[in-house]
Amino acid sequence: MRYFNPIGAHPSALIGELPNGVPQNLVPYVTQTAMGIREKLSVFGDDYDTPDGSCIRDYIYVVDLAKAHVIAMKRILEGKQKDKVEVFNLGTGRGLFSIGTGSFISKKLTGVKLNYQIVGRRAGDIVKVWADPTYANQELGWKADTPILDVLRSAWNWQVHLRE
Repeated sequence: MRYFNPIGAHPSALIGELPNGVPQNLVPYVTQTAMGIREKLSVFGDDYDTPDGSCIRDYIYVVDLAKAHVIAMKRILEGKQKDKVEVFNLGTGRGLFSIGTGSFISKKLTGVKLNYQIVGRRAGDIVKVWADPTYANQELGWKADTPILDVLRSAWNWQVHLRE
């Protein structure tokens, strides 16, 4: 299984991402900024060839990711794999949102205007990147199909739960 940028929390808000120290992943940083734990989010560059000038990434919901692992394990246990080793790319197959879109969604979910600042580009950042999950979709019958608003709502609910 190959994937990157898993985000969100269980719908119960009882299980989620709790980084040690300063988050290195975007969504916990966004939710912590909206909650007032972090002062502001740094956006690395605003001059990329994207709608708002920030990088675009593929984000996969942790629950969709877990479902893919369950399906793959069942496939192995039932001896249905095609080869001894199979490689599956897990993702949505598209760049879901840029920083600007994420900021807009954050305000819609939390009611808080996200405090962010534009800073210089990070060395090595790729402008747009996402997975091609076609093989996983076809072979596993799996798809990352949870709407991004629901995914981000789960992350926000998790952050709120931590404050209770």
